[in-house]
Amino acid sequence: MTAGSAAIEIRKSRDGKRRALPDAVAVEEPLEIRLGYSTPDGRALKSLSITMRTPGDDRALAAGFLYTESIIRQAADIASIDVCGPPAPDTGSHNVIRVELGPDVSVDLGRLQRHFYTTSSCGVCGKASLDALRVTGVTPPPAGEPAFREAVITAMPDMLRAAQRTFEETGGLHAAGAFNVNGELVAVAEDVGRHNAVDKLIGRLLLDGRLPARDLGIIVSGRASFELMQKALVAEMPLLAAVSAPSSLAVSLAREFGMTLIGFLRGESFNIYSGEDRVCP
Repeated sequence: MTAGSAAIEIRKSRDGKRRALPDAVAVEEPLEIRLGYSTPDGRALKSLSITMRTPGDDRALAAGFLYTESIIRQAADIASIDVCGPPAPDTGSHNVIRVELGPDVSVDLGRLQRHFYTTSSCGVCGKASLDALRVTGVTPPPAGEPAFREAVITAMPDMLRAAQRTFEETGGLHAAGAFNVNGELVAVAEDVGRHNAVDKLIGRLLLDGRLPARDLGIIVSGRASFELMQKALVAEMPLLAAVSAPSSLAVSLAREFGMTLIGFLRGESFNIYSGEDRVCP
């Protein structure tokens, strides 16, 4: 069993008969992210977010969340990331993580205001987010760079699926992967939440010193929401491909900032909603 799965017993019904069988389910537990930072009056500690996630890669999740919300700008802003609190009784997971920023890192907590709005994607208020992105100073990717071959893009869903260890056990997780123009998956993350999977992925790239990732695309196992596009943009990843549909706001964001957005990536076909110049035969 992986860290993200739990063994249970189920009753299997088939042809009117039931029998007890072992099964595995994806673990879902809350994670509280606490932030320690400097103020004119000394150090402060604030609870930033509570998200339902699959335990595992919690440090990457916290780092990715802080980066994609523009609370931090680089890995060097983080002094330490530590789990804390008692372990959960069922799984032994620690469900509180504390991130301490360096003494010279300034924090604008007003950026987190949009997390008080909820949407159908368990994310944020789109209008507030678009306005925030316009004034944050995010860097649109260079036009047409890099170029991804169609064969590389169409190979990604199967490669991502093969790399999902916990999904193989449970069938119940989203995934996100980062890939290069040579068709190599350089990082993969899984979670019950699609936005958490992307934060884990970007956080891992951040902690490994690979951001900004202007040479990488993202493949996600579900649909392309505004929130996922926003995270890719902040990480300066120019292409996002999804096996399912994009939302209208995701399309708007991709077109406004010159990103490549691909949806319904299945088999040898896909739809290009923005940034066709980065897709070559």
